[in-house]
Amino acid sequence: MARHPLLRALDPVAERLGATIVPKGRMADSDIPLHWDGQLVGGLRMPDLQDALARLIEQVERELGGRLTELSRTDKQRAIKLLDQRGAFNLRKSIDEVADAMDVSRITIYNYLNVIRESA
Repeated sequence: MARHPLLRALDPVAERLGATIVPKGRMADSDIPLHWDGQLVGGLRMPDLQDALARLIEQVERELGGRLTELSRTDKQRAIKLLDQRGAFNLRKSIDEVADAMDVSRITIYNYLNVIRESA
């Protein structure tokens, strides 16, 4: 059976969020219902928050074309800006985890954030 056009259209959104599109017969209570013309066609299952920072880092690495440790200083600053815009630094211990992923000190991350936020 072909997937509903709404579900196909939402595939890139789900991928970006780290979410999953589920058919209406497999929905859980916590899924976001997706309706089309008043009919339930499926659901959006959001990912666990435990892995949120890792997913954000993976997305930024894909966008910038390399592992955070391999990026130039300028691209590391761009990575911090993207992570900040996506709320990564609202997560607990994110500064430490991003610093480890970038192989820089926590102070470096704070310095990048200060420059980014002052220029905004």
